[in-house]
Amino acid sequence: MAEILAVCRVEQLLPDSGIGVTAIDKRPVEKRLRVRPLGLFGDVQADRKHHGGASKALYAYAEEDARFWAEELGYDIPPGRFGENLRTGGIDVNGAEIGERWAIGDELVVEVTCPREPCATFQRRMKEPQWVKRFTAEGRPGAYLSVVKSGSVGAGDGIRVLSRPGHGVTVASWFSGADDAQADALEAAQANGLVKVVREMEESIRRIRSRRLLVLDK
Repeated sequence: MAEILAVCRVEQLLPDSGIGVTAIDKRPVEKRLRVRPLGLFGDVQADRKHHGGASKALYAYAEEDARFWAEELGYDIPPGRFGENLRTGGIDVNGAEIGERWAIGDELVVEVTCPREPCATFQRRMKEPQWVKRFTAEGRPGAYLSVVKSGSVGAGDGIRVLSRPGHGVTVASWFSGADDAQADALEAAQANGLVKVVREMEESIRRIRSRRLLVLDK
């Protein structure tokens, strides 16, 4: 059964040489937390330019992928280590389509919006050589979620896939191989009312189109 294994929110703001402070230090909480359009009650994001907001209200990472990294790195990756809010089990987070909707527990409904892009803060957090490069190459980014219907969430809540847009563009496929064909599929799905492409994805699509134009101009 797909379920939430842990709910994590910021424990403390930590000094960060790149941006001053970071809220990447997420830790599991025992009690249920309310989830509103901007995320978990009591959670914060220090770098609002790249994290948080309605399209990145929650970050989900799968226990199955955390175990992979534990084996690769030789130490445990407990819930919250990657800065995630939700540690999941039994659901293919990276295989979720952009725009896929999940029901979590009895009330909460979320929508998959985009993959996580690893940053320098994440690398400093992990203290692993070439961490951003390694994380990117492996193609297990985890997914950002928007909140469709507010509710509460706690460890043990079931996760149920409510709908998939059917365009075939997944979190992993976009993260590892975003191209014109996938951009076309997303734009067609949006035109047909099947998905709402969030700002971050629109910016990615524009970059892809710009690269194509540069190639054609040569």
